[in-house]
Parts: sequence; structure tokens; C-alpha cells
Amino acid sequence: MAVAITRKWGRGGRCTPRTHVGGLPERGALRGVCMCSRAAPAAPGPGRPPVAEEEAEMPELSDSSGEEAWEDEEDLPERQTPCLFCDRLFSSAEDTFSHCKLVHQFNISNMIHKHALEFYGYIKLINFVRMKKPTAEYLNSLSSPLPWEEEEYLKPELEDDLLLQFDIEDLYASTNISEPNGLSDNTAILEQLKCTEHRAKLAETALARAQEDLQKMRQFAQDFVMNADVRSNSSSSSAIAELRDDEDGVYFSSYGHYGIHEEMLKVVLDVGCGTGILSMFAAKAGAKKVIAVDQSEIVYQAMDIIRLNNLEDTITLVKGRIEEVDLPVEKVDIIISEWMGYFLLFESMLDSVIYAKDKYLAEGGSVYPDICTISLVAIGDKNKHADRLAFWDDVYGFNMSCMKKAVIPEAVVEVVDPSTLISEASVVKRIDCHTTSIPDLEFSSDFTLTITENTVCTAVAGYFDIFFEKNCHNSVMFSTGPQCTKTHWKQTVFLLENPISVKTGEALRGKITVVKNRKDPRSLIITLSVNNTKQTYSLQ
Repeated sequence: MAVAITRKWGRGGRCTPRTHVGGLPERGALRGVCMCSRAAPAAPGPGRPPVAEEEAEMPELSDSSGEEAWEDEEDLPERQTPCLFCDRLFSSAEDTFSHCKLVHQFNISNMIHKHALEFYGYIKLINFVRMKKPTAEYLNSLSSPLPWEEEEYLKPELEDDLLLQFDIEDLYASTNISEPNGLSDNTAILEQLKCTEHRAKLAETALARAQEDLQKMRQFAQDFVMNADVRSNSSSSSAIAELRDDEDGVYFSSYGHYGIHEEMLKVVLDVGCGTGILSMFAAKAGAKKVIAVDQSEIVYQAMDIIRLNNLEDTITLVKGRIEEVDLPVEKVDIIISEWMGYFLLFESMLDSVIYAKDKYLAEGGSVYPDICTISLVAIGDKNKHADRLAFWDDVYGFNMSCMKKAVIPEAVVEVVDPSTLISEASVVKRIDCHTTSIPDLEFSSDFTLTITENTVCTAVAGYFDIFFEKNCHNSVMFSTGPQCTKTHWKQTVFLLENPISVKTGEALRGKITVVKNRKDPRSLIITLSVNNTKQTYSLQ
């Protein structure tokens, strides 16, 4: 898809995008970024960096070539943008913000400083105000969490909005947005200096962290390519595991452990790439080419991240659903994806990974992770059961037990206290990503939970494990179980309406059936039978 961009020179000689696909300045002008799709073109992301006046031509938007149209400023009608709170029109963002400050008592600079908004936060704020039309008083009263944090607010509400093309860096030094009393005294200067100093410190901290992470990734990639037999206790493995100190870092480190027998001169497909972290791991490990596909707006941020890491020659980004886009290659050697959802299959992208495997994976190719299991374990937690169910038997003297019928069918996603586990785990489903098909994702399975103490069973919890095995010297496992490092997947808890008395060594038998919700295929309907008592739960 070739997209023409016309430009005009803005304030201060900056070159600003004039024509674009969906209202925001086109961010797809990154070499190696493919925007081809059979679906309708999606709205591009927020604005690009300034371009030097001396540039002879713009970078290509995709691998396909196209002529670029240019317009002189004098040939263009003056654009105007409405105020955020009334119908007044203005010819610049600066004039708009000055009006908002003087008339509506809304100071965009104060808002950005108060909530520490970076570029994308600012874009979301503007689109939120355009869409929801809140009052200035409401916006001034806000505290965290902010109502515009969802990705949907990256999409422009107003086409060709001048406020979305405004460089928020100008707010720190701009003199166009005047103070209400027209003063420009030492107090204002000191305030600007404090803000500048604070931003500089944040930048230094971020830079130091980025340099440290980059060094760790570089060391890991070198070890990976030079020695395919990456040992689980190697320094590179621990380095990659330290890249993120949050609770999900252990998952991403799993991709750093598997060692391919051959050199990594392969073509890799990343399904649902998000910010592109797995694609960058593959590129650093020596992949000849990486194709990263994602249908969400985050692909535009991935473009920036990939460019910042100088990987645009290796990684090609494609925006759209894997089922609808046209890839620039016929076959790939490896498919990687972080597709798992709660209880493994809730809102998961495994359907898409299976589609990609069937269409694009070369013979003998690999999918990672390749083996996945779902397990169940019994829970004995009288206090939590009382909090959620017995509570309704006596609510300030009133019987509201009928509410249990509404509470029980909802599966609960939470972190289970390991001390409440009262049985050994039982695997109820095993998925081999190389051979599985979409119908396999609905299943029934009998299970037996061997009880480990004398108590009552109040619930059954489910979790999943994933494995990296094919062509790996050392099999690597990643678990979301309650006895392992917690992750954002947590565990899925199915409350029993009536607790079951159990004894050590007893075999608690049951059956689980998992099917997709026909009204919403990404959600699940789960039926659990324990001791001849059946209950149906929804995970949505």
C-alpha cells in the first residue's frame, strides 16, 4: 500500500504532516514496515519526529514504492480547530490552549505536569475530551487512575486535529501560552527550571536502565548465536531474566532459554507482537528476518521501539489480523507468540496461531511455546468461601441467599494462597501447538485430585504451564501455578456452593468440560462436576 503524504511548514520551521490515513500524523514511515492488508487501512498512530528542511525525499511507508506529493503552504487553506470546551475555532494549538486557559480555566501545561503525561498520554487526553466532552472542572479534579488510559483513545476523534500535531515539548518553553495576568517574572522562570530539572533526572534514570537492559540483551544474543546449547544456569539466562523485574519477566525469559540446533538464520513470525519484545529477542538472536503482526494500535509504538533499537532492517511490522493480512513471505521457519489468556484459553489467540501455523509454517518448522497443559487443584479456604458465599445468608439480619446463584457461576481470577492448597494437581488438558487444531480447544476430561489433609474443599483452581521442547537441548517450563512466581495470569477459581469434607489420601473425582461461548467465542463456558454435583461457570 503506497500512501502519499503532503507537508506544510509549521511554527518555528517545523515540517508537519498534512495528509494522512486516519487523522493522526503517519508513523508508518519506517523502513521495513509493511502496512499491506486485505482489510480496510487502519488509522495510523501519533505524530512523527520533525524532518530536516534539507531532506530531498521522505522515507518509504512500506516496501512498496509510491510517489510523494508536496504542497506549498500558500496553496493550502488555513486549517482551524475547535476549542476543547466550546465552538470557538482557532488556527493553531497555541491559540486554542491560551483560550482554554483564559476562558475555561483549563491549563494544558498544568494537566501534563500533574499527571506526568508523555506524548501518548497527551494524545489520549485530547481524544478523550473530544469524545466524552467533559467539563474543565471535571478534568481539573481528576486523580489516578485516569479515564483516558485505554488504547481506544489513541484513535483520533476529530479528523485533522491541530491539537494532535502539537509538540508537547513546546509547553515547557513556549511563550505563546500567556499567564492570565501577563506576568513573566522570576517565579515563572524558577518553575520552568524545576520542571526541566525534573524531566532531566527522569530521562537520566530511563537512559541508564535502557543501557543496562541493552547490554544484557546484547550479551544474551551473542551467547545464543555462538552457542546453541544455552544452559539454564548460564549467565546469559540470568541476565535475560533480569530484564524485567516485574512479575511476568520470567515468562519472557523463557524465550531466551531455548537453543535451536541450527544457527538462527531463519525467518520468524511473531503473532500478536504487541510492543515487539519477542520480535526483538528473535532479531538479536540472529534471525534473518522477523515479521511481526498485530491488529491493535500498539503496533505504532512498536515501530518506534524497533527503530530506537536499530532493528528496522530485520523486523517488518504488519498491522491487521493474521487471518486477513498478506505477509511478505510464503513460509516461515519459526512462529512465536504470547497468546495465552486466563485459564490458558480465555481470550487467547491460539486460534490465530493455529491459522498461522497451518498457512505459513514451513515443513519441519517450530512453534514456541510448543507444549501447554491445564491443571486443576483443590482449595480449602473457609474464610474466603464465607466472604463470598456464606455472607449472603445473613446480611445485617436479612436473608439474601438467593444472591449465591449470581455469585457462584462467575469464575474468579485471582492469586491463590499456596497455603490453602489441599491436593496434588491433576493435568486435564495437554496441547501440542504443532499438531493441535481449533476443534481440540473444546474438551471434556475426567480428573482425580489426591487430597493431602483433613479439611473441607471449598473450591477448585485452574492454571496452566507452558513448555519449550522441540529442537531444544534443555526443555524449559514456565508455570502460572499458585506455588510458582505470580504472574498477571494468576489462577482461575471455581467456588463450590457447598464445601465437601475430605480426608488425607482421599481421591476427589470429577469431570470438567470446556467449550467456547457461542455468543462470544473468546470467552469460555466451563462445567465442573465434583462428587456428583454439577455447576456451570462462565469466564468472561
